[in-house]
Amino acid sequence: MGQVVSQSELISYRGRWKGAGKGVVCASGCFDLLHPGHIRLLEQAHSLGDILVVALESDAAARSRLASRPITPAAERAEILAALAAVDYVVELDDSSPRSFLESFLPDVFVEGSASRRGTASPEAGALEALGCKVVRIPFEPGYSTALLIQRITESRA
Repeated sequence: MGQVVSQSELISYRGRWKGAGKGVVCASGCFDLLHPGHIRLLEQAHSLGDILVVALESDAAARSRLASRPITPAAERAEILAALAAVDYVVELDDSSPRSFLESFLPDVFVEGSASRRGTASPEAGALEALGCKVVRIPFEPGYSTALLIQRITESRA
């Protein structure tokens, strides 16, 4: 089972992992209502290194992008993600953008999911690539999204 840790703890772990030659992968996002698309993305991300860290969007950051979300509070989303076999560590981000954390943490691989869906790279991806981080874009699984899940729930209640 993974652990939910602070940003400062994770950054200190990063130095030890680097010294031990461990490949660190980071995926970021809201992960509001977990579905098979999330699970498959995280499993693929984990296969790209030794340690998978999920940088979890805070409630405030999610609300700034999606007015009616998140449905599940960040502490609960973090606990759920940490329980997944593919996830080693979860860290809740303080900022609306993961960029400052990611530039400090500097994973070996940064996994893009949602930006791939829109066909554009995130601002974080370009900055990380410039710092030597490999950016991997994993396409979303067709037919799976939190928005579709919410729509199904809403329609079933109608």
